[in-house]
Amino acid sequence: MAIFSVYVVNKAGGLIYQYDNYVPRSEVEKTFSYPLDLVLKHHDEKVIVSFGQRDGIKVGHALLSINGVDVIGKNTADGKDTLEYLKDPANYPVSIRFGRARLSSNEKLMLASMFHSCELFDQNLKSALEVAEKAGNFGAGS
Repeated sequence: MAIFSVYVVNKAGGLIYQYDNYVPRSEVEKTFSYPLDLVLKHHDEKVIVSFGQRDGIKVGHALLSINGVDVIGKNTADGKDTLEYLKDPANYPVSIRFGRARLSSNEKLMLASMFHSCELFDQNLKSALEVAEKAGNFGAGS
């Protein structure tokens, strides 16, 4: 069994430490002609596929690079807006690389908060079951 991530959360629910044992993501690179048959949209400071799965490209995959130039957030590394670049027919044919994007710092904090909430729920459920067991028998014959 592999460990992909480690999260250390304090009793107040704050993220103390986080480590990603990051395995190289599965990426798909494909050359497209105009018009692009995938629907892309901005989501959480990333450009993702919102409609149209094909050839290993799935809904939710993020845009990682265009013609070998990395995409950082909503723009390419040289400052061009990715969606505007892909709307221009003069830029085609274009090679686009898709894959799963890394979690942002904010997404890691939200995930740690969910772990904390689940732990609190589990503790409350255990104490409620202990109280119920002391109160009487619960079973098929009661």
